[in-house]
Amino acid sequence: MALPLRRQIGYAFGMLGWSVMINIIAVMLIYFYVPPSNSDMGQLIPQATVLGIFTLLSLIAASGRLVDAVSDPLLAWFSDRSRNPKGRRIPFMQVAILPSVLFGMLIFVPLDYVESYRNVWWLTGIQSAFYLSLTVYIIPYNALLPELAESPEAKVRLSAWLSLAFVLGIIISSQTPLLADVMQASFELPNRHTAFQLAIGGLYVLGGLFMLIPVFSIDESRDCSSQPASAMLGVALKQILRNRNFLIFIAADFSYFVALTIISGSMLYFVKVLLLLEESVGGQVMGVMVISSLLFYPPVIRMADKMGKRRLVIWSLLALGLLMLGLSFLGKMPLGPKVQIFSFALLAAVPTAFLGILPYAIIADISERDGRESGEQKEAMFFAVRNFSTKLGQTIGVMAFAILTLWGKDPYHDLGIRLAALFGGMLCILAGLVFTRFREQ
Repeated sequence: MALPLRRQIGYAFGMLGWSVMINIIAVMLIYFYVPPSNSDMGQLIPQATVLGIFTLLSLIAASGRLVDAVSDPLLAWFSDRSRNPKGRRIPFMQVAILPSVLFGMLIFVPLDYVESYRNVWWLTGIQSAFYLSLTVYIIPYNALLPELAESPEAKVRLSAWLSLAFVLGIIISSQTPLLADVMQASFELPNRHTAFQLAIGGLYVLGGLFMLIPVFSIDESRDCSSQPASAMLGVALKQILRNRNFLIFIAADFSYFVALTIISGSMLYFVKVLLLLEESVGGQVMGVMVISSLLFYPPVIRMADKMGKRRLVIWSLLALGLLMLGLSFLGKMPLGPKVQIFSFALLAAVPTAFLGILPYAIIADISERDGRESGEQKEAMFFAVRNFSTKLGQTIGVMAFAILTLWGKDPYHDLGIRLAALFGGMLCILAGLVFTRFREQ
């Protein structure tokens, strides 16, 4: 039986919640700890390098993924094999919400408000705890998708709701600077860091409330038809990693998320450093891009049935890559600063719509097909590998951008920011080329 619309929306609220959380990290982490010189904030992490290239902040970003390398597949295995009478997924999601909110807020509460190595160790530990908590929610949550939507058409429709929720999370998280402006003006705060902390804390609480909604909206005994898996962890992983289509999907997806993270992390620098605009314009740009992309959601659903998902994903990746390359020329075009950045937002809306919907439907198709062929339902394991690949891509993106800031991150000394746009664009194009090897079935 098809999942009623109200429960589809209730399920999508979970995506909205954790999208807010992870995109605050993508947008604000580097800007908060290593801000540009015209931001009214002091630097909190030393710009020292290891081996002459890796900044401390880039290594901190990588440290959180060392835990994920073990926790992601292990948690997925536990979820797939769970015989909890309340379901294989929801009980895990319940226990993850509160620690995700708490540790997410603490990421932006440094021990010292000056350059400090104590901040380095604090941020390393808190970030690892945050990602571990969020993983306990995300992997079981994503594994519900193929269980809630049985037909390919239903998967695309449900994926559209998830994509809408994810991009709304991007809009909400990108309003952090604007919300900080409001906090600073309302409470007459002398410290810009404090204004950001209040804004971020409020958004994390909001994200946690959104994540709670699927716990009450979805009843696994009513809405899902699945059986616990019995394969051992090593056997399940080997079966998944022998899936050629899945490996190609993961390779392209990884490159795309490296590119996306570099561009997301750079947005405030594009606005503040290259175009000399206010920070709040960055949130407006993300809002225009996402809202514009919603106009293309109905055509995406129809075109996926007629043209196939593979072709649409390839062309979307290539188009978005070219647009990202164009960001390296911001501030040098014979157009007004706002015209330049908002033109990018409008043009990027089209490929963003396709890339927001189709990947979730593709991986749901792959996991469902594998379940039919192997007789073992391992949805969480597929989404765990994808989740780890996504987070690894985001980590590499943060590391790459942090390293590139060594070549310039301030007004009129901005080479690193322009190189970030070039690097992100080339990686997105690479993702499109890799996906040409995907065989749609």
